[in-house]
This record gives sequence, structure tokens and C-alpha cells, in this order.
Amino acid sequence: MKHSLILIGLSACLAACNESSNTVQIGGLDEASVQENTLGSSSKEDASYWYGNKAEITSYHLTQARYGELHEGTATFVFVTETFSPSQNTKADRKYDDNVPVLKLNRTRKFNTGIYPYSVMSSTFFPFKKGDHSLKVTNSSQEWCGHTFMELGRSGKQFNVELNSYFEGEGYDERKTEMALLEDDVWSMIRLRNSNLPEGKFKMYPSMEFCRFLHVEFRPYSCEAIILPGDNYNTYVLKYPEIDRELSITYLAGGNFEISQWTETYFSGYGSSRKKLTTKGEKMESINIDYWNKNKRADSTFRKQLNLL
Repeated sequence: MKHSLILIGLSACLAACNESSNTVQIGGLDEASVQENTLGSSSKEDASYWYGNKAEITSYHLTQARYGELHEGTATFVFVTETFSPSQNTKADRKYDDNVPVLKLNRTRKFNTGIYPYSVMSSTFFPFKKGDHSLKVTNSSQEWCGHTFMELGRSGKQFNVELNSYFEGEGYDERKTEMALLEDDVWSMIRLRNSNLPEGKFKMYPSMEFCRFLHVEFRPYSCEAIILPGDNYNTYVLKYPEIDRELSITYLAGGNFEISQWTETYFSGYGSSRKKLTTKGEKMESINIDYWNKNKRADSTFRKQLNLL
């Protein structure tokens, strides 16, 4: 069976709200809130698109490097506008004083290695209006050996990072670390304000997903970035010489800057099986739909449209 990788860009994911007068709509903020809170570095066209009460769902074919081999699988990118409360460290179901409109990205990958499966998910809460960092980033990974969970949040002028892991030598760790750019935010930056994508040499945290796969210390590494322009598509390239890794993301040069494909190249495997391989995601199909209302068995037909069997 052919597997596919899915990018799901959600706008205004409507959630059921409490009937209390101090609740707020989780997705699809009203027009006044959009104008007041989400316009700034982002344009009115951006706000109109992301708060249009539709989901952007794009399917991809995924080839994932793991254990010195390439494996096919599926993944999802779920973009959704909602309100985040730093004081609660969660999406805001009520009107808190510190509520911030964010573009949330839930990014998942699922693939099999031999007999056992992997399920990986990363979440970012990127300020819709301004800001270089998500208010919160989390990552979880599950497979038959065990599972891990990481969370990053802001703590004054530093990040606070927590790790819970099944693996020896990791266990539980909590520490404060310097602020720097986050690779996990690049996907949202491309969609919201790619004209401000950083170029040149700087420090950046690799994705939590990569650090957990290779058990690499989660810290800022030297990075060099460049945008390669094309006729219809641009490619954003990140190179990390310290860890011999390169990430390339190709996206539409105009409109809403949809991501068409990406590649991630690094050494995979252990011992004699260790080799440099490239993970790749290639766009297949795309639809716009209010997926949150499509939760009946009959709605599984939409998965077929996306080649998600």
C-alpha cells in the first residue's frame, strides 16, 4: 500500500465551548479580534485566509530515514488558529488577560521499522501577529521500546526545557537554556511571514523530533540559512555543520506560501549500518474543508481523496 505524508493547514478549527459568559471561541476569532490582534507582521489577506473557517489539508508521500534504511509512512501537519494563554500554558477556553492569538501547528509522522511502528508528534504555538519564538513547543514519540516527551516554554529571557524519557541516560531532566531561533517554528514562519525568514549565520535549535531520534543534546547549534528563489517556488535551506545535517523546505513563492516538499539529510543508523540518508516529503493532494465537522464514519471518504487509506 502506498503511504502518504499529510500537511493539514487548519484555519479556525472550531471547538465546543462552555456556555459560560467568560468563554471564548477557540478557533475562528471574530472579525474584531482578527483586526485588533492578528494584524501586524501578517497581512489582512493572511488573517482572512487563516480565519476563514476552513481547513487546508495537503497530502504528501513520506520517505523516512531510520536505522540506516528508508521507510515509507504518513504524517500530518495541522495548522489551526486559536487563542493561547501563557499563564495557563494551554489554549485559552476563557478570556484571560494574557490571551494571545497563535497559529498552532500539530505535526505528526507515522511509519514502521520492521515489525514495530513509530508515532511522533510536535506542537508549536506561534504568535500570529509578531514574535520570533513559539510560546510553547512540545514533542512526543512512541514506539514499542518506549516513549519520550519534551516541552519548551519561555522563562523570562530564557527557555525552560523539560524531558521525560524511557531511555537510560535521559530519564527526567529540567533546565533553563538560552533563547535562540527554533527550527520547529520555521514551518509557521514560512506560512505567516516568510519575508522575515532569517538568512546568513546564526544559532538555532534543531527540531525536537531530530534530537529525539538521534539522542542529540537539545541546544542551539551553528546554522547557515539561505533562500533559493525560483520561478514559482522558493526553497529555504538550513545547514548545521556541527551535526552534519541539512533541511530544505520548498514552498510556493506567492499566495499563502503552501509547502510543496521538504528534504532532511543526516547520518542514520548505528555501527556498520550507519550512512547518510535523506528523509523526503512530496505533495500529493490538497483540499479545504471544515474537518472538525467530519467525524462520522461516512466522512472517511475524505481520507480517500487525500490518498490517506
